[in-house]
Amino acid sequence: MDRRTFLASGLAGAVAARKRVSPARGQVTAPPTGSTRRFKLKYAPHFGMFKHHAGEDLLDQLKFAADQGFTAWEDNGMAGRPVEVQEQIAGEMQRLGLAMGVFVAYADFGAATFVKDDKDVQAMLVGKMKAAVEVAKRVNARWTTVVLGCYEPRMDWGYQTANAIEHLRAGAEVCEPAGLVMVLEPLNPRDHPNLFLTKISQAYEICRAVGSPACKILDDLYHQQVTEGNLIPNLEAAWREIAYIQLGDNPGRKEPTTGEINFRNVFRYLHNKNYPGILGMEHGISREGQDGERALIEAYAACDSF
Repeated sequence: MDRRTFLASGLAGAVAARKRVSPARGQVTAPPTGSTRRFKLKYAPHFGMFKHHAGEDLLDQLKFAADQGFTAWEDNGMAGRPVEVQEQIAGEMQRLGLAMGVFVAYADFGAATFVKDDKDVQAMLVGKMKAAVEVAKRVNARWTTVVLGCYEPRMDWGYQTANAIEHLRAGAEVCEPAGLVMVLEPLNPRDHPNLFLTKISQAYEICRAVGSPACKILDDLYHQQVTEGNLIPNLEAAWREIAYIQLGDNPGRKEPTTGEINFRNVFRYLHNKNYPGILGMEHGISREGQDGERALIEAYAACDSF
């Protein structure tokens, strides 16, 4: 499941919450066995992940997740939701004790933007960050995702990097006073060809150069397994600049235990590092219906039992 799918499904779900119409409201299916558990780490599902148990209503989906022991939630499409829906979601999350994960502030997959020495790009980013700050205030968010767009094949790589750093410094100046962190996500070149930012070491270099607590790394382990592997050593090497982590097994970008990544070892490492942040479950489900949702929950329980 790619980011465009997440954003589309998020906007569709907003309509359901806005109208407050759901056949499941007040009659949510009984949760899977083991719903009294509390996970050791802050795994964050997203809207639609538990719809076969909780129904289409967004608030019921939040409640179902909390009942299963999840303590965080992620919504890439939050910035595109009506303000009243954002406030409804935030209120229910606060009631349930769910921490808010990332939402997307800017993601351009088709143009060379950040790599250009262009004041219009910088002004655009500043505007996006100002809007993101307002969303973050409403929904109690601390992180917002930024995707840097494509590289420019006719420009030396060093100039592109320098331009991206300058633009991000301007964005950080907006976010830092508000306590919001731009998290830069390297994406794998197989699924997203021609993007500028692809590796953790590259993101580390940029964040160190920006030099702001408002500009850090989003380490999506699915993308990094495709791009370079070496997950735990890269986490260790870039640790001081990593503010957020997303999950997805490879191949398939489904829940842990469906692919080649040893998530139990990864989660043990993060727990031993006292990682305080959120792990966004930015992946699909390998099986359909309630059976698939139960399998997903149990997969996380198995990998969390270190």
